[in-house]
Amino acid sequence: MGTVPETADDAVSVQMIAPDGRFEPNAAAEEFLPYLERLDDDLLRRFYRDMVVARRFDTEAGHLQRQGQLALWPPSLGQEAAQVGSAHAARPQDTIFPAYREHAVAMIRGVDVVDIIRMMRGLTHGGWVPAEHGNFHLYTLVIGSQTLHATGYAMGVGFDGAATGDPARDEAVMVYFGDGATSQGDTNEAFIWAASYQTPQVFFLQNNHWAISVPVTRQSRTPLVARAAGFGLRATRIDGNDVLASYAVTAKQLDDARAGRGPGFIEAMTYRLGAHTTSDDPTRYRGADELAEWEARDPIARYRHHLESRGIVDPAYLAEVDREAADFVADVRRRTLALGPADVGLIFDNVYAEDHPVTREQKQWLQGYEAGFGEAR
Repeated sequence: MGTVPETADDAVSVQMIAPDGRFEPNAAAEEFLPYLERLDDDLLRRFYRDMVVARRFDTEAGHLQRQGQLALWPPSLGQEAAQVGSAHAARPQDTIFPAYREHAVAMIRGVDVVDIIRMMRGLTHGGWVPAEHGNFHLYTLVIGSQTLHATGYAMGVGFDGAATGDPARDEAVMVYFGDGATSQGDTNEAFIWAASYQTPQVFFLQNNHWAISVPVTRQSRTPLVARAAGFGLRATRIDGNDVLASYAVTAKQLDDARAGRGPGFIEAMTYRLGAHTTSDDPTRYRGADELAEWEARDPIARYRHHLESRGIVDPAYLAEVDREAADFVADVRRRTLALGPADVGLIFDNVYAEDHPVTREQKQWLQGYEAGFGEAR
C-alpha cells in the first residue's frame, strides 16, 4: 500500500505505525512508547481480530437495517483502530460512557451486541445495569449528553477517594464522543466541571471530520485538542487510524487519571468512511477525492501490513479471523430475526418503581384495543 501524504493535522498527532504499516514512532510518540511494552504477540493479534470482527458486525447491522430489521444504524466504518486500542487500554474496573457508534468498544467490554440491536430495533426503551455489561453504559443518542453523565460519575469516584494511583485497583472513567459534540453546551460544561473537580476521567474524542454534514473546519477555527487544553485538560492528539497509538496514549491518560492528575483528553484523528447513520447520504456533502484519500489509510489494512512485516500473523491466522467474523455475524443475523416484535405493553413498564393502578389500567386498555384488531381480521 502506498504512503498517503500526511496532512497538517497528522503532523502533530502521536503516531506509532506509518500509513504503509512500518513501525515508525514520531517525535510526539516518545513518551508513550513504554506502554507498548505491555503488549505481547497474543494481544497484538487480538487487536487485529477485534477490528475485523467489529467491522463485519457493523456491516451486517447496516444490511439488517436496509432489510427493515432495524429502525436505524450508526456505522463505525473506519474508526476501528481508535476504538479497539482505547478499549483495550481500559481496565475491567473502569467505567465507559459511549456515544452511539462504539460497537468495537462494546464488544471488547463483553456486551452482547444483540442488546444493541434490540435498542436500534425499537424493542427496548434502553436501560441496563452497567455492572452486568462490563461497566459499559447504554448508547446515548442525545449528542454530547453522555459527557456530563460521565463527569458526574467521575466526580462521585473522586468523592469516594477511589483514585490513589494504584492501576490494579483504582477506577477511572472514559467517555467517547464525536467532533460534533464539542459544539454542544453539555460537552463544554463537562470540561469545566471535570477540570474544576480534577476528576479521574478521560475524554476520548473521535474526530471523524464530519458532524453529519458539517465539517469540523466549520465547527472550530482552532484544533479541538487546543480547545481542550484551554479548559485545563491534559490534551493529546493521536493518529486515530493507528491502533498502537490509540492504545498507548489512552493507557497513559487513564493511569494519570487514576494517579490524581486530573482529567485527560484525547483527540483521535480518524475518518467516518460510511454515512453518519443509515438515514444519511454522505455523497451530498463530501467529495470522492476526500473519501478515497482516507480509504487509503484504512486502519485494518494498515495494521495487517504491520503485523505481517513483523511475522506476527500468517495467512492461516488471517483466514481464521475471517471465518470467525463470518460465523459471528451469521449468529447475530439469526438471533436478530428471531427477536420478533416488542410487547405492546412495554411502554408502561418501569414508569413507577411499584405497580400503579393508573398505568395498570392503561396497559389493560391498550392490550384489549390491540387484541380487537386481531378479532376483526
